[in-house]
Amino acid sequence: MGRRRSSNRGRDINGVLLLDKPLGMTSNKALQEVKSLLFAKKAGHTGTLDPLATGLLAICFGEATKLSTYIVDSEKHYRATAQLGITTETGDREGDIIEEKPVPKFDKAQLESILTQFTGEIMQIPPMYSALKHEGEPLYKLARQGITVERQPRPITIYSITVLETTDTTFTVDVVCSKGTYIRTLLEDIGVELGCGAHAADLRRTALGPFTEQDMVSMETLRDAEQNDREALNNYVKPIENALISLPMVKLSPDAAYYLRQGQAVTVPHAPTSGLVQLLADETTFIGVGHILDDGQVAPKRLLNLSEKTA
Repeated sequence: MGRRRSSNRGRDINGVLLLDKPLGMTSNKALQEVKSLLFAKKAGHTGTLDPLATGLLAICFGEATKLSTYIVDSEKHYRATAQLGITTETGDREGDIIEEKPVPKFDKAQLESILTQFTGEIMQIPPMYSALKHEGEPLYKLARQGITVERQPRPITIYSITVLETTDTTFTVDVVCSKGTYIRTLLEDIGVELGCGAHAADLRRTALGPFTEQDMVSMETLRDAEQNDREALNNYVKPIENALISLPMVKLSPDAAYYLRQGQAVTVPHAPTSGLVQLLADETTFIGVGHILDDGQVAPKRLLNLSEKTA
């Protein structure tokens, strides 16, 4: 009988690494390479970026994967450039051209006036070239077969769109939006309002929740560290609780921490009156996320397994 490979291969690492995803690489390929470079047992990414897009991809290790949904749900910042006058199958520069139109003259003021239509809560139809599924099949696979299916509009929120630059045939904007927003589709829709169509020529995620461009590390830096100073790789893994700095902290007494770990709600003096909270045991040890019940008690929402070692 052949020898079975251990399913426990890899190091126990807990935390979040903020990768500056390279151009042309899929989010899953980036995840797998980073996981391999750090020799991590368990890892997952939050919020897929298209191969065309660069920028902030949060990679969660170990226990941090339990909290990935709180990162995914965070607001996102993008810097995007639209090429006007050309519409493509995929909504970006990699797709086949399906229509070309002359670009009318416009100025920054006209563009800003149009952008007001796309600010606030709006409805957006997801593109066919997306990872959303139809009857269990990703839409992009159907699109590659020439199949188009009806997609229902979904509510998204555009918190702000700021014009950074315009040329005769392009514009660049900074977008702050909710999860579920397709920037490619947003640029296409703006192009329709300008009367000429558009596609995404460049797209970069510059922030995700509390994380910004300044927090990112490049793949080249990680590869270099893996070759020359493996211990330095651990320095790029941030504590799990860094993803939740917007949540208020609740410090638990030893007794309260014990009962909360058993799944029971506890009374904590001076706790917030509603919403999600960070849970701290022993004054400083982060143990997970709780939520405030209607009666004011603190209940566990997502707790971490502290038996795993942190990198």
